[in-house]
Amino acid sequence: MIFSLKNKKAVVTGGGSGIGKAISLLFAKQGAEVHIIDLENPGSRQTEKELKSISSLSKLHIINITHLEAVKKLAADLGTADILINNAGIAQIGNLENTTSEGFQSIFDVNVKGAFHCMQAFIPGMLEQSQGVIVNMASVAASVGIPDRFGYSMTKGAIRSMTQSVAKDYVKLGIRCNCISPGRVHTPFVDGFIAKNYPDKQEEMFAKLSATQPIGRMAQPEEIAHLALYLCSDEASFITGCDYPIDGGFTYLNN
Repeated sequence: MIFSLKNKKAVVTGGGSGIGKAISLLFAKQGAEVHIIDLENPGSRQTEKELKSISSLSKLHIINITHLEAVKKLAADLGTADILINNAGIAQIGNLENTTSEGFQSIFDVNVKGAFHCMQAFIPGMLEQSQGVIVNMASVAASVGIPDRFGYSMTKGAIRSMTQSVAKDYVKLGIRCNCISPGRVHTPFVDGFIAKNYPDKQEEMFAKLSATQPIGRMAQPEEIAHLALYLCSDEASFITGCDYPIDGGFTYLNN
């Protein structure tokens, strides 16, 4: 089977919903034993049920990735992981002036330190087996200025830089590291954001956000998952240190 993940153990942060859920389910269908790291909520528990119906060995782990020791304990309990997907993250709205110090620290802790903690915890196991694949979820915001996304853009720029640094440091040691930069993706988060901030203009705002991609729509989570699958498969064994925009033309066709 092309893009097979049979006999691979994959760890997906934020795997309970949205892009992370799509990645987790697809990887399980491709034969991987998938371990989701997420917070306790009904959505993550539902995803665990769906996951177990595909792969009985797969599991949800309720862990806050901002707590390094908890992540390291999971890594020790799981043993070696073949694949790490750093997908967990939070959003933030605001420019430089109205971003508070507390807000800046909060989004940094989750989006940047969380990915750092997971890589630091799981890379030693990858080194023991002289192989491993890491995919970090960046964003078009790492490359293109987006209004009122100062804190979020900062974190995604850090993810892109960390990806290149890790790829450089471990290229001779059997570990590949790439990142994906999605444009707008239609997830439950997007629907919730629109409902909360534009309750009387939901259809109008959805159409407006969709139109910012030259292709004329938002991505589906499964489309991002397909790219992640390729990057984690043996078919992509020659690829490391790269950022992959998957954005309906947003990065290059809007200029």
